[in-house]
Amino acid sequence: MPIRRLGPHLDASEEVLAALDEGRGVVALESTLIAHGLPYPANLETALALEDIVRRGGAVPATIAVVRGAARVGCLREDIELLAGGPGRPAVPKASLRDLPVLYARGLTGATTVAATASLAALAGVSVFVTGGIGGVHRGWPETLDVSADLAVLGRVSLAVICAGAKSVLDVAATLEYLETAGVTVLGLGIDRFPGFHVRETPYPVDARVESPADAAAVFAARLRSGLSGSVLVTVPVPREAEVPRADLEKALERALAAAAARGVKGKALTPFLLEALTTETGGRSLEANLALIRNNAAVGAAVAVEVARSLSSGRQG
Repeated sequence: MPIRRLGPHLDASEEVLAALDEGRGVVALESTLIAHGLPYPANLETALALEDIVRRGGAVPATIAVVRGAARVGCLREDIELLAGGPGRPAVPKASLRDLPVLYARGLTGATTVAATASLAALAGVSVFVTGGIGGVHRGWPETLDVSADLAVLGRVSLAVICAGAKSVLDVAATLEYLETAGVTVLGLGIDRFPGFHVRETPYPVDARVESPADAAAVFAARLRSGLSGSVLVTVPVPREAEVPRADLEKALERALAAAAARGVKGKALTPFLLEALTTETGGRSLEANLALIRNNAAVGAAVAVEVARSLSSGRQG
């Protein structure tokens, strides 16, 4: 059987478990991107492509979701097809950390957010996690108190998280302040400033610049060996050719935010709504950027995972 039960509500694929046992690199991938981040069939094609990119980079992919009441670290092909939905299939619900016990108790399936995926990856012993962009502090947060659970989780679990910064719809300055408070180390891969998802940089500096996946892995391994909890965020800018011009993005975002306010879209429905609206407002350019950055992140994540596994293995031998 390709899936093994690790606990009452935690499964993992035999491929992932074998890689962990052998000290090989494993890369966690979140499933909200599949169920809510991209339209069908681009979501299915992208999910399978990301796994292939990770494998070609020398690591083992572990797409994470909740499947019929149990978290699954290392989804099978049929699981990914279920998450992707498509014609005639109901949408799979989005599951953050708070939602997991409900899905477990009711035997349901859900697509895991960054917060949930990071938590489950850490439980299974996976050290590297790739996503597109993390959640963060939403615009207008003094009135709404809308802060993603992603940030609190990244301050608790020990992971190297590869991303293209925070999603463009967020308050980036406030998000970085929260990450600093939570003790998360923010690295820039070949950059001095925090990337802005659809754009290559924002005005805000990262904590430290690294020049290669090996450099990033060394920082994470040092944090892990020191006994410090919390994550290292490895930020990677969107490929230059896929970047959305900042002025165009800001105009599109203003229209998307106005549409969300007019329709009363709030909470966990807000980010998917805004990203879809941005796709329309930018004539598809924001979607192209999203696809380009997540594929790029997967390649970087595989390289980081290989280096982390090598570093941790040499540390054990020493």
